[in-house]
Amino acid sequence: MPAKKKWVQDVDTDSTHPPQQLFNKDATTIARTLASKKVSPKGIGSGIRMLQYYINRAGKNLSASRRKVLERAKRLMQEKLHKSKNA
Repeated sequence: MPAKKKWVQDVDTDSTHPPQQLFNKDATTIARTLASKKVSPKGIGSGIRMLQYYINRAGKNLSASRRKVLERAKRLMQEKLHKSKNA
């Protein structure tokens, strides 16, 4: 049985352009940059989805330490989103 083609391979978006090598930086920098209006004009939720998309695309090629940093960045953004909704 042939392997299924993953839908994520066909996604091609031109809505935002995060800076090159952003996902190789520390969690705070990633969260701050993806939460900015310049990178995520539709808000923090858009940045969170962009980060999750990157994590999904990297899949098994992502090291455990790098995944931990990216998940921390995602948590930081989620906390900021919750604070803004509760304010």
